[in-house]
Amino acid sequence: MNPGAGYRRSRNAILVLLLMLAGAAWAVVVRQSTGMDRMLLSPAVFLVSWVVMMVAMMFPSAAPMVLTFSKVQASRQAQGRFFVPTWVFVAGYLAVWTAFGALALGVSAGLDAAGIMVIGGFVGGVLLIAAGLYQLSPLKHACLSRCRTPPGFILGSWREGYVGAFRMGIDHGLYCLGCCWLLFVVLFPLGLMNLAAMAAVTLLIFAEKTLPGGPWIGRAAGLGLTGWGLLTLLAGNYMPGM
Repeated sequence: MNPGAGYRRSRNAILVLLLMLAGAAWAVVVRQSTGMDRMLLSPAVFLVSWVVMMVAMMFPSAAPMVLTFSKVQASRQAQGRFFVPTWVFVAGYLAVWTAFGALALGVSAGLDAAGIMVIGGFVGGVLLIAAGLYQLSPLKHACLSRCRTPPGFILGSWREGYVGAFRMGIDHGLYCLGCCWLLFVVLFPLGLMNLAAMAAVTLLIFAEKTLPGGPWIGRAAGLGLTGWGLLTLLAGNYMPGM
């Protein structure tokens, strides 16, 4: 059997699976978008919905990294060496975003208990400005550079075994979180299940990570978010809610 042909089939199968999962997750998100108020009452259901949302929004941009990990493991398998299934890496990646969802839920509940409104208004404007300035920050672009170079990340972060692969997924998830976390925080004042906002964030993240001019697209988005936040603070509420 031709090892190259076998790898191509495996790569295509993983890519199709990632895109199918993302597509299915988007279908679920669209169906749930009208009932998010009720779901927020249940932390467990919120976290499940959050993971589905992360699959929908993040799997397309994470695909190059996942495929690079799969390629290295397929090469090890062809050489008769110990290899780890790709799902272990993906599980570590999703663990980071699940933990972030739990943290976001806790902060949101605390703000609600304190009577602080996040949807629209002053807090929303501040969050938009913070997200915009973060898009221009060195930390943002340090994280983005790791996400944009899958071979360099995989080789530089390599760990053996199942536990090592899971930790690699966590490492990638943390860099990905470092790129995008404030973009997801902005979804709270815009409306967590605001489909237009979700689509815009998904496209921005995909462009930043995969297109040749991705970093400049991110900077342009940062300027736009900062301006939008200033407009919200100075001229009234320009933030559509849920």
